[in-house]
Amino acid sequence: MSDQLRPRASLRTAVVWEVLKDALDRQVKAAGRDALDVLDTGGGTGNFAVPAARLGHHVTVVDPSPNALFALERRAAEAGVADRVRGVQGDILGLFDVVERGGFDAVLCHGVLEYVDDPAEGVRNAVAALRPSGALSLLAAGLGGAVLARALAGHFTEARQALTDPAGRWGEGDPVPRRFTAEQLAELVSGAGLEVGAVHGVRVFADLVPGVLVDTEPGAVEALLKLEAAVAELPAFHSVATQLHVLGEKRP
Repeated sequence: MSDQLRPRASLRTAVVWEVLKDALDRQVKAAGRDALDVLDTGGGTGNFAVPAARLGHHVTVVDPSPNALFALERRAAEAGVADRVRGVQGDILGLFDVVERGGFDAVLCHGVLEYVDDPAEGVRNAVAALRPSGALSLLAAGLGGAVLARALAGHFTEARQALTDPAGRWGEGDPVPRRFTAEQLAELVSGAGLEVGAVHGVRVFADLVPGVLVDTEPGAVEALLKLEAAVAELPAFHSVATQLHVLGEKRP
């Protein structure tokens, strides 16, 4: 079964995948060729790289974890796209030690900016890897979603801490080093010279709904997917999303 059709995977990736797929389709038309060169920074085991390769694109995954790259290789082979997926050990701050500048039609930067020392430099490197009309898909942890989750769990002091902390962390035990608002991510993208094409809230409700309900209630997964899609573009819900997705486009 496709990763995108698995219930849990679809709840976490459906909104981003639909936006990304549309962006890749636009890049195909702009480039005048069916197969694009896609760079997935921090792409890990291939949650997006393998589906993109299934569309016929050539994907280079840069990730610091050898174990993740090994799993990526196995996953690509199982999906029959091993010839279109290449894994390289590295990270976004040292990106051009392992890939070329200006060599890609699209760059994915998903779940990376939370963990780098300089998010702005990370975005600049991602943009520098793009060809003149390329697109950047940026996904990062949202501040509001963490505040809401801690408050609903009864951890009110931690919720307030996340709200006031410069990095958006709720305490020493917080596993996420940094969170962002939609405005902060849009500023990083525009500051690197891209036009902000769209902003989406991701996992607005999915992380708050009890898993037992999603797993056992008939039609719950499909209904929740439709709800997530319906609110993704509404700015009012960006402030409570677990993740935020920004699409940036490089104009020639």
